[in-house]
Amino acid sequence: LKQWWEYFLARGAECSCGRNHFTCAVSAFGECTCIPAQWQCDGDNDCGDHSDEDGCMLPTCSPLDFHCDNGKCIRRSWVCDGDNDCEDDSDEQDCPPRECEEDEFHCQNGYCIRSLWHCDGDNDCGDNSDELCDMRKCSDKEFRCTDGSCIAEHWYCDGDTDCKDGSDEENCPSDVMTATCSVEEFQCAYGRCILDIYHCDGDDDCGDWSDESDCSSHQPCRSVEFMCSSGMCINAGWRCDGEFDCDDQSDEKNCTTSMCTADQFRCASGRCVRLSWRCDGEDDCSDGSDEDDCEKTDTPPCAPDQFLCGNGRCIGQRKVCNEVSDCGDGTDEHPHQDCRPRSSDGNCNLNNGGCSQKCQMARGLVQCTCHTGYRLMEDGRACQDVDECAEEGYCSQGCTNIEGGFQCWCVQGYELRPDKRSCKALGPEPVLLFANRIDIRQVLPHRSEYTLLLNNLENAIALDFHHNQELVFWSDVTLDRIMKANLNGSNVEEVVSTGLESPGGLAIDWIHDKLYWTDSGTSRIEVANLDGTHRKVLLWQSMEKPRAIALHPIEGKIYWTDWGNTPRIEYANMDGSNRRVIADTHLFWPNGLTIDYAGHRMYWVDAKHHVIERADLDGRNRKAVISQGLPHPFAITVFEDSLYWTDWHTKSINSANKFTGKNQEIIRNKLHFPMDIHTLHPQRQPAGGRNRCGTNNGGCSHLCLPGNKTYTCDCPTGFKKVDQHNCALSLDKFLLFARRTDIRRISFDTEDMSDDVIPLADVRNAVALDWHAEEGFIYWTDVTTDSINRAQWDGSRQEVVVDTSLESPAGLAIDWVTNKLYWTDAGTDRIEVSNADGSMRTVLIWENLDRPRDIVVDPIGGYMYWTDWGVSPKIEQAGMDASSRIVIISSNLTWPNGLAIDYQTQRLYWADAGMKTIEFGNFDGSDRQVLIGSQLPHPFGLTLHEEKLYWTDWQSKSIQCANKMTGLGRQTLAENLENLMDIHMFHRYRTTVRTPCAVNNGGCSHLCLLAPPSKGSSCTCPTGINLQLDGKTCTHGMSSFLIFARRTDIRMVSLDIPYFADVVLAVNRSMKNTIAIGVDPKEGKVYWSDSTLKKVSRANINGTAHEDIIATGLMTTDGLAVDAVGRKIYWTDTGTNRIEVANLDGSMRKVLIWQNLDSPRAIALYHEMGYMYWTDWGEHAKLERSAMDGSDRLVLISNNLGWPNGLAIDSAGSQLLWADAHTERIEAADLNGLNRRTLVSPVQHPYGLTLLGPHIYWTDWQSRSIQRADKTTGANTITVRSNLPGLMDIQAVDREKPLGFNKCGRMNGGCSHLCLPRPNGTSCACPTGILLKGDARSCDDSPETYLLFSNRVSVRRISLDTNDHTDVHVPVPELHNVISLDYDSVDGKLYYTDVSLDVIRRANLDGTGMETVISQGLKTTDGLAVDWVTRNMYWTDTGRNTIEVARLDGTSRKVLVNNSLDEPRAIAVFPSKGLREEDWGHIAKIERAHLDGSDRKPVSSPLTPFSRLSQQDRWIYWTDWQTKSIQRVDKHTGRSKETVLANVEGLMDIIIVSPQRQSGTNHCGVNNGGCTHLCFANTNSFVCACPDEPDSRPCSTSEFVRVRVCVCVCVYLHAWEGLHISYVIGGALTILAILIIITAFIIYRHKKSKFADPGVSNLTYSNPSYRTSTQEVKIETSQKPPIYNQLRYKKEGGGDSGYTKEKIRIVEGVCLLSSEELYWEDLKQLKPSRGGLHTCMRTDTVSLQASSASLDDGETEQLLQEETSECSSINTLTPVTVTPQRHPQHSLPDTGWTPARKPSTESEV
Repeated sequence: LKQWWEYFLARGAECSCGRNHFTCAVSAFGECTCIPAQWQCDGDNDCGDHSDEDGCMLPTCSPLDFHCDNGKCIRRSWVCDGDNDCEDDSDEQDCPPRECEEDEFHCQNGYCIRSLWHCDGDNDCGDNSDELCDMRKCSDKEFRCTDGSCIAEHWYCDGDTDCKDGSDEENCPSDVMTATCSVEEFQCAYGRCILDIYHCDGDDDCGDWSDESDCSSHQPCRSVEFMCSSGMCINAGWRCDGEFDCDDQSDEKNCTTSMCTADQFRCASGRCVRLSWRCDGEDDCSDGSDEDDCEKTDTPPCAPDQFLCGNGRCIGQRKVCNEVSDCGDGTDEHPHQDCRPRSSDGNCNLNNGGCSQKCQMARGLVQCTCHTGYRLMEDGRACQDVDECAEEGYCSQGCTNIEGGFQCWCVQGYELRPDKRSCKALGPEPVLLFANRIDIRQVLPHRSEYTLLLNNLENAIALDFHHNQELVFWSDVTLDRIMKANLNGSNVEEVVSTGLESPGGLAIDWIHDKLYWTDSGTSRIEVANLDGTHRKVLLWQSMEKPRAIALHPIEGKIYWTDWGNTPRIEYANMDGSNRRVIADTHLFWPNGLTIDYAGHRMYWVDAKHHVIERADLDGRNRKAVISQGLPHPFAITVFEDSLYWTDWHTKSINSANKFTGKNQEIIRNKLHFPMDIHTLHPQRQPAGGRNRCGTNNGGCSHLCLPGNKTYTCDCPTGFKKVDQHNCALSLDKFLLFARRTDIRRISFDTEDMSDDVIPLADVRNAVALDWHAEEGFIYWTDVTTDSINRAQWDGSRQEVVVDTSLESPAGLAIDWVTNKLYWTDAGTDRIEVSNADGSMRTVLIWENLDRPRDIVVDPIGGYMYWTDWGVSPKIEQAGMDASSRIVIISSNLTWPNGLAIDYQTQRLYWADAGMKTIEFGNFDGSDRQVLIGSQLPHPFGLTLHEEKLYWTDWQSKSIQCANKMTGLGRQTLAENLENLMDIHMFHRYRTTVRTPCAVNNGGCSHLCLLAPPSKGSSCTCPTGINLQLDGKTCTHGMSSFLIFARRTDIRMVSLDIPYFADVVLAVNRSMKNTIAIGVDPKEGKVYWSDSTLKKVSRANINGTAHEDIIATGLMTTDGLAVDAVGRKIYWTDTGTNRIEVANLDGSMRKVLIWQNLDSPRAIALYHEMGYMYWTDWGEHAKLERSAMDGSDRLVLISNNLGWPNGLAIDSAGSQLLWADAHTERIEAADLNGLNRRTLVSPVQHPYGLTLLGPHIYWTDWQSRSIQRADKTTGANTITVRSNLPGLMDIQAVDREKPLGFNKCGRMNGGCSHLCLPRPNGTSCACPTGILLKGDARSCDDSPETYLLFSNRVSVRRISLDTNDHTDVHVPVPELHNVISLDYDSVDGKLYYTDVSLDVIRRANLDGTGMETVISQGLKTTDGLAVDWVTRNMYWTDTGRNTIEVARLDGTSRKVLVNNSLDEPRAIAVFPSKGLREEDWGHIAKIERAHLDGSDRKPVSSPLTPFSRLSQQDRWIYWTDWQTKSIQRVDKHTGRSKETVLANVEGLMDIIIVSPQRQSGTNHCGVNNGGCTHLCFANTNSFVCACPDEPDSRPCSTSEFVRVRVCVCVCVYLHAWEGLHISYVIGGALTILAILIIITAFIIYRHKKSKFADPGVSNLTYSNPSYRTSTQEVKIETSQKPPIYNQLRYKKEGGGDSGYTKEKIRIVEGVCLLSSEELYWEDLKQLKPSRGGLHTCMRTDTVSLQASSASLDDGETEQLLQEETSECSSINTLTPVTVTPQRHPQHSLPDTGWTPARKPSTESEV
């Protein structure tokens, strides 16, 4: 009947059987099994895994059983017990409702679950009824996705899909992704920026492969890689392996002639597979050729309930002896089997057919079956209990078998779910923590909610966490660092920063608090404390490329994967012992690894085999969980019954059931680049484990590492154990070697000989080494940073010893006897020496050197030796003081590299990389012999210790040693080490000798150097200083020298010595961009400007006494000149186009020239003649001259100039010299510009120019050098110094030259401030903004009228007394974000708001007396106004939408207005009329109210937001953010617009300070109106008020009404109460007559001439955030009317704006309505003709706008009625000069003819 059946195995991604066949489940190795369809559901295990019997409908169930809807039989007692025993819930249908406990949630299916599980994102009920929850609300800083999840607000429209449904990237503005990437970034096609290192690296980092396109010109793949056609790089072994690894499938094209490697087998199809797969029983070639001609091996056994046929096939046990040849060879039937004949009359009705449980008839025969939980025995009649616990999947964790069934249980920390099979972890909701290369993110697996933990990372790969300490750790393979941070993203720290090459795996021991990691670059597994201390190499032998790592600290085990040439999975104890391989077959690229602590299993992913597998913790019971749909799995984690893994190809996080691999789900996709992943939950780090080390670290001094049952005390790498618990505190002997980017040591105190990285910072390119055992220092040179450095042997106390004037320091040697440091420099061709700390440096040898390399010293003999591998390679000898120099070896040398001295045998050893030999000879070069002449590809470093010689080899990448006498006994100490350089053996037994330098430094004032025995020692001086005739003492310093700026430093070249060596000015301050330089030879100070720091600084020539003399108001100071005679400093500023002067300490600064300058640069002074000269390389380049006070300006040369840079005056030759970088010439002319001639041409790019004696010196940008030539002819050009990038200005100094006569030397020329030379004498001058008095000698201390304005970080002053309009910084300290200003002229105090600190402060204008008056309860204080009469201050708070008031000292604070405000901004007070405020809210408007906040009325609404203004005389001033300037315009005509100050960032408020402002009085002006706290004056009354928070004083409120005709009359009577009443009456009549005359005069003028009021244009701008930069404009998202937006972003011009303006004037009851401003000005000019007459007048201005928002007639009338007159008292005196008092100090200000104070307001763009 079954002769046609078919059984076969087929490898492939999908299984498909033919018709009438059933497809079994895929096996662990991807195999497919097909069986005849009729074998399905026949009760027999034909597939071997029961997949043909799963879910089958059984014919009948026992009367004691319940028949499920799916055919399954269960015990009837299990019905309605709350457990889903049928697995389709049919046993729990139509059940009576079950009562749940109070702390339980009632599911819709009747289950009861914990209330805590309700709405936790997990389907605990089984019907999801516990997760029918309302979507949680997103916070203000989050964006709600369409699916309800929340993401960070700034992820919206960032080009990255963060919402699972992609809704965060929908409907985005087209200009969102227009940001340009930095030079270190690559911009993807859709705009996102990624690191440039990811461009063309073979990975789809952009997500659209745009970073992998156009890679043909990119750096090719490595030698072990294959480049795809797209530019992607893959492993070369994947070429032609039958799988598409390239994204364009180009790795499988043209494979017919492919060649396999030695460890590969070539299939018949040409495909290459691993050689170990040959004859392994699997068809790896897909054509069977790897299994051909193989010896037959034992067939794998069948399943326990299957029968093994003779032909090797497996069939179900029930098919044996069924009288059908199911095997096909008859071995399942008689006679091969002892089959009993079947009874034809068998019947289930007779004795149940002989069946022990169930009986059924099939084809007329009795067929016995069993109840659920039992299986049929071999006799076909009896039933046996099934041990469900022996098969996985029945229970999530623990399982106990019972008769006919089983019971599941959970480990500690978990609880059984209602299904009684699966376990749920107790505690918080699980979070998936994963590395995303550029950031670390969190995702909730059940909700897919997505949050950012850490961002701005470089290349985060591996990660893990410590739940108890709330820490996250990660490795960065770009920075080669291991980092840590708090789980909230704060406190990022480095843990391990040295000795890492590719840390791809990381794991935390949460019980013993240890950090383990793998490094595939160093092929090691290391361990350290959580802070990175006590680091130890744990495993290093037989390691290739360790990747993933997982810990089981409860069991004391460590597991890791290795994807080297022999891929494997291993484990060991956590102390490194008991190492074993647990899987090494069918592995190719095992990436991720995780441990299921509750299930006692391990899971791993293989990216090449595209499979997820599992096994027991000892490697047994290995099985594939998922073998389909895994393009490139990388990392994996497990939680409860789910696996979670990341996939590089799909850029996603996925999940599946950990038992079956089913229920696959994408948790998140479209990620940047998902790497490592972990489940953040307490049960992933269960607390049940025992801390083997206890509370005292096991008594260990350093590391306590757990083992299987106990622990081991261990030491950091290289340190030996002195007993069972303690380690040595230091190393006695170790091999020290450099590897360019790190310095390592191999300890000889231990046997493992592991190399350990010394923890040093910023090692770029270490070459030469040496050491000093007495001080414990190691020294090294770095040819990238051009520095010599040192640190303690353990990496502590690291410091730079020498970092200037080095170009290629290739050799280094320590004189350990006198503590001297010697080095060679192949760039400068010098040998130099200094003290061991780098001080007192001097050049020893500078002649006849050609690329000197290594150097060694012999302090015992007093000699030094060095190799020179230039054109004529040689080895030389000289005394350590450079005496007695001779060549000892000059033949048969090519590249003599390393040198070493054997002090015992008096021999010199050297290694020659060109000759490929190691040789030795005597100290004089005699008896030369080759020690090693073979297998030396490229020796470099060389050292000796005891009987062995050690060396490094570049090509073999190894450290080797041999016997120093014979060269035999060669050993390799370390290999696979790239970039090996110098090598030394550190030990503590160097020979010490007694030298002359040990006593009183040999009598030397500076350096005492050892010398050959004939001399013993000699004295020498630091570079540039000469030794005096006594041979012991050095001069005090350089007398003649060049000093030049080099952007980041200042250097000097002595002209006193026979060689040119530059010495750095040792200023203990960083320089950013030093440009100009000057010297005061009298005091020995150097001055310089820094255009980045925007400062002019000075210091002594020895680097001490640094100070900034000019720190404000500078932009680009290109030129600087010191008048050493007149004690002044002059400078040019290309940014501000000014020439300024100041005293040498920066005081009394003055702008000399500010007009018609266009990029002034170099400046030179001729004090004797009183002239200054400067170059201007603007659009019309020229060379100008003026007197040194800025007068008598004259253009000397204006033709044939391009970029005139350097400028110098030759006073001796009466000529002017300049360098032009555009014409490439150095030219000269007479001092008046005549007789012009070319000195040197061509010069490449000259910049600075100076002269000294017969020579000129200049710096050249292009050649990076300092040149010298004759000053008269330009001949004899030589290079003074070369290889100096960043050269700028240069000056030549001769301190012996007399300075000359100071014209201002006597009593400062009679001047109170500045005395400046002129050709015919001197002139006095005042600091910027201050006018010189009539005596032409003295000045005031400050201007009379000036502007004050703020620009966030400073407050500045612009004088209106002078025409230069130069801004001067007001020295107010601690400014962060100043917005609003006001000034109190009574106390002379400046008041300002700072929205960064949220304070209101005040200070004097000289910066003293700064105090905070309001420090609490402020959010965004935008407006500030001072009531100078009542002594109150008012402010607006945009953040709180309030207007508040307080006394000027901050007391008696009260909220005046807090309703119907929407962004109140500017505020201004008029003590006699009220206050006005500006509202920038939904409808911008201006409102006014009384000073107590009452009677609030709109003045104009709606209104376009306008700028803050200030007014003085005929000008209106305002700040403009768009043009970054202060502007002014004529207030009468709106014309004559001028820029007062340009190029100022962040301009905010602006006010006027003038003696004519802040005058007048009111009822509160005297004694605070009698009020205890606050007094608010109205026009004819005042109100007392109390603060919002009472103080200790009693407070009363009342309103007082005072009707007065004229206050000033009362004052007059009070002053003259002793006079007769007739005088009073006469005075009153006189006033009345004057008023009549004035009225008639105005009417006459009105009829004579009328002028139309000019139109008013609207200034519009957008609303900013004060807390951001002015350049970061945030577009508001709130809805505004269309007309608002038009006004907001457009500048409307214009003559006619649709508004008219009327002026209402009130003069003591006489109302003048006119549009003519000049009438009012004429009135103000009227003065009484007789002295002693007091006039009572007051003026106010009311601006009316004829618009919909204007005041109606009734409001206007009411306003006019409220404006009663105030008194002014004008004393008409005899005509004498009266200097007004600028800042009156009395409490009651004078009244006078003062225009109404316009409000000073400000706005943001």
